[in-house]
Amino acid sequence: MSQNGFNMEEEQFLKERGFGLTIGFGVRPAILVIDMVNAFTDYKNPEMLLAANLDKQIVEIKQILDVARRKQIPIIFTTVAYDDGDLKDAGVWARKQKGVITLRNHTPEVQVNPALEYQNNEMLLVKKYASAFFGTDLIPRLVSQQVDTLIITGCTTSGCVRATAVDAISSGYRPIVVSDAVGDRLQSAHEQSLLDLQAKYADVTGTQDVISYLEELDNPI
Repeated sequence: MSQNGFNMEEEQFLKERGFGLTIGFGVRPAILVIDMVNAFTDYKNPEMLLAANLDKQIVEIKQILDVARRKQIPIIFTTVAYDDGDLKDAGVWARKQKGVITLRNHTPEVQVNPALEYQNNEMLLVKKYASAFFGTDLIPRLVSQQVDTLIITGCTTSGCVRATAVDAISSGYRPIVVSDAVGDRLQSAHEQSLLDLQAKYADVTGTQDVISYLEELDNPI
């Protein structure tokens, strides 16, 4: 295994074909915390069908948030919440996974995990589908603050994190997926998604590398 946890043979195969080049950090980052809400993190509650054990990821995300808050770097949390009683605003997606029933608007389940200490001056983006870009006003928020780099944390690696990273690079942003600050229900899905993201859609790096980058920024946004 490589230092990123990837299969070295597969990583070499991709490298030989020109995949996995480095995009690099830009100069104006924002921190994106994807769906770290109770419905996805309260894994001890059997009624939370979408939840996974993300305790380790919460620790890593908190480290990044501590630096970002101190340096006044924009922080955007996302949640998934549905208003319609019969989940019409979940569309066909509601037919694919039963867990959407735990994502009712105005319930504790769609609130940010309290361990992350969401603050009122931080942005909260409500979405209906996987990508934080799809059907939301994320791009105007980023444009208004001249953001060029998205530090992506949260869950799940194979779902909303991956979808957001793909849309980020498609929209002209530099996606940085923090390998130890994202998680999934299945370890195999997590690892495969990181490999694929690094190959084609994002730079995959660790919390400490991100913190070093943030600390070196001269001027907060």
